[in-house]
Amino acid sequence: MLRRFRLEEPESVAEASELLGRFGESAKLYAGGTELLLAMKEGLVHYERLINIKKLRNLSEVGEKDGVISIGALCTHHELETSTLLQQKLPALHKLEQNVANVRVRQCGTLGGNLCFAEPHADPGTLLMALDAKFVTEKSSGKREITAEDFFVDAYETSLQSDELLTEIRVPVPAQHHRSAYLKFGYLERPSVGVAVAFNLNGGLADVKIAVGCAGPAPRRVAEAEAVLSGKSKDDAAASLAEAGVAAGRRGRPSRRDPCCSRGRRRPRAWGARSACPRPRTRRRSPSRACLASRPAPSRA
Repeated sequence: MLRRFRLEEPESVAEASELLGRFGESAKLYAGGTELLLAMKEGLVHYERLINIKKLRNLSEVGEKDGVISIGALCTHHELETSTLLQQKLPALHKLEQNVANVRVRQCGTLGGNLCFAEPHADPGTLLMALDAKFVTEKSSGKREITAEDFFVDAYETSLQSDELLTEIRVPVPAQHHRSAYLKFGYLERPSVGVAVAFNLNGGLADVKIAVGCAGPAPRRVAEAEAVLSGKSKDDAAASLAEAGVAAGRRGRPSRRDPCCSRGRRRPRAWGARSACPRPRTRRRSPSRACLASRPAPSRA
């Protein structure tokens, strides 16, 4: 049962930041609410105030400028799965968004909320890490840019400061010979493991990035697997996939600290603005696979 709370409705990022600073851990940002409200209904956490940021302007747009795709943190997964710009410029991300959770979650849930909740078994953060994305955060005193690698700290914990908001996700427009893919395996909407790969293919593999998520507390790059493929020709890289897979698999083994591993859940060590709480497990069905591989679509005149 959802306990009573007060709803604050700021009109600007600065005002929302001020409210976070004033009320501290008794307040939480509210956007799509697909994770937060469920946790509150289950009694896993309670906040005296929810700060509704749905109506903040300019945080739900997708655009391109100076070789960078800009995604507002309040963009819903549905808006991203139907974005023509993402389909053309970031097809792997576009395909991923089509497979996030279910229709209800995609209609209401936001990309920013997904990233800030930092649930270990979520897709977008892993691929954004391989795509070299940067996250723009703001508070009343200014803004800063955080790499995707530095944003995720632990299960349900990010590097956001207590009065900061994630406002924008920036992804470099891939080069002509860039390739990227995301592959996940899991039960129902919750992936058990997700792997993202991105590289430039122009004679050989260069700038290889491999990230593994959903199998540990937070998504992480796998330098050992990247080294196996870097600098190799297409054929040699194909022959080395098993070796790279072993390296990625070692990184992808569930940690004992993972609250969603078979050893049971643990309470996150922080419940403030930087962290959230576990979601109850769903019943199991037959496993399903989704291969989200893609290459840039040709530009339209």
